[in-house]
Amino acid sequence: MKMPKLTVFSIAIATAFALAGCATLNESTKLGRAAVTTLQQQTNTYDDLLTAGLDAAMLRNPVGPTFANPAAPTAAELRRRSIWSSWRGIYNVASRDLDALLASSGKIPGREFSAIAQLAGSTSTHRVLTQVPDSFNQQNRCLIVAPSSGSRGVYGAISVAAPWGLPKGCAIAYTDKGTGSDYFDVDTKTGADLSGVVSSGDARVFVPNVASTVRPHEVAFKHAHSQQNPEADWGRFVVQAAEFGLASLTEAFPSQTPFTWENTRVIAVGISNGGGAVLRAAEEKGANFAAVVAGEPQIHVTGHNSVPLYDYSIEAATLMACAQLALPEDKLPQPPLLAQAKPLMGLWCQRLKMANVLQGNDVAAQSAEALQKLKARGWNEGAIAAGFASTGFDLWRSVLAGYVSAYAKAPVGANPCGFYYTPQDAEMKPRAATNAERAMWWTDSSGIPTGAGVNLRHDNPDIYSQIQCLAEKRNDPTVTASINATLGHKPADDKLPVFVVHGKSDGLVPIHYSSIPYVEMVRASGHSRISFWQIENAQHFDAFLAFPGYGDKFVPLLPHVYKALDAAWSTATTNAPMPTDVN
Repeated sequence: MKMPKLTVFSIAIATAFALAGCATLNESTKLGRAAVTTLQQQTNTYDDLLTAGLDAAMLRNPVGPTFANPAAPTAAELRRRSIWSSWRGIYNVASRDLDALLASSGKIPGREFSAIAQLAGSTSTHRVLTQVPDSFNQQNRCLIVAPSSGSRGVYGAISVAAPWGLPKGCAIAYTDKGTGSDYFDVDTKTGADLSGVVSSGDARVFVPNVASTVRPHEVAFKHAHSQQNPEADWGRFVVQAAEFGLASLTEAFPSQTPFTWENTRVIAVGISNGGGAVLRAAEEKGANFAAVVAGEPQIHVTGHNSVPLYDYSIEAATLMACAQLALPEDKLPQPPLLAQAKPLMGLWCQRLKMANVLQGNDVAAQSAEALQKLKARGWNEGAIAAGFASTGFDLWRSVLAGYVSAYAKAPVGANPCGFYYTPQDAEMKPRAATNAERAMWWTDSSGIPTGAGVNLRHDNPDIYSQIQCLAEKRNDPTVTASINATLGHKPADDKLPVFVVHGKSDGLVPIHYSSIPYVEMVRASGHSRISFWQIENAQHFDAFLAFPGYGDKFVPLLPHVYKALDAAWSTATTNAPMPTDVN
């Protein structure tokens, strides 16, 4: 591996984005708003882009790649562990499919072009990265654009896009879409630099505003504390990543320049929040995508019974844990944990009774009532069962606490409803982070705590009161305006091939609140080139299929996303007809 170096990339970017920047003068296009300003750039050469040289056994290893010096890992060690973590966060590494996938592709050498960037009009920074394989097909140019799922770092979509695109000789452009794992430690004023190394000063990727009310040992992260509501601009982040990818190819192959939307086939693919981001990117005028593939997209639209993420998260945070008790035990995954969880779930039912949310006189009646409420709102039993791990990981409260800070545009130290984030000691009290912990935030965190040694905290132990505050915060004008700003719309190009793939048992992004309304809205607008695949018994996290009780009840979704990419490729290259829906 070559050492990182600054490149003449700024010249290529200036050329590519000056053209896009001209579009800001034209009211008929919004593409200029996505033009990138890069603050730092570097290029590295690697012997493997796909897994950083990790084989299937290494990806399955829950310990992961270690650091020679845990307090001061090298950039190469950090990249390797970040890729390991990103694969494990999305892909079902326990599956035998992983062995076949890696055996068929082998190591894929190439270059990575990475940068710290800004959107036009934004005061916050984020990451973009392009992988260009040595086997890039210069005669049949293709660029796959892949925003991270959830709030993950810039490698967050590597298992979604790279296994399909790199072996075909495509380049892959990634974006963390303004979220990511660039945590900031308030105590030491440090954060990750472009290589992931803990740093201070101008090298830090993310430096938040800090409120005067900040507590000792607080930790900030981009999604919650950039004060930019990044979700509103996820489409722009994807278009910008495509522009960055084209500029990367211009840098990589100067004799073949220029690389443009017109002479390079650009396909966007993402899952979950990344799936919503690529659908939002399809709205951007002037972005000439060849196709868009969205897996389990987190998106909401006007009408069609669509519901925003924040609203159904309140719904699930309130009712899900109690409702799951009413399901037959053989329908719930993770049976080894069920005995420990059931008493706590019963206490939650009783707390809902105290709050007059439920009326039943005992836990059995209360749980049956909670289940009926969720079903009446469109949740199916498969989705409720699949949400068992989300309940166990306290995922709903974590999502709500992070998103409400983003929607309120709050600085660190002023999180709505009294939430904050710190490491904690054995007595569950806030403490300072260690150097080794800070070193692993960039590699191991999913972008929203709890995780990687940073915990979601609240001084009031009554979780129901916390959730009630979050529900009431929905009426705050800033929060309401921010949620409205994330609304999805139809594709700008009526001829754009759009593929939507979603599991019917998705317990985190329910299909009836997201994909079904989106597809109905698009078709009602007159856009006919959309293919909708509803996958029986697929839930949200393929990675959960390695958990007890999940793999025998649910099927993976990623293989269907890869098939949708195959169909998108055929449609884009041979003008093949759009495949029929899968119901």
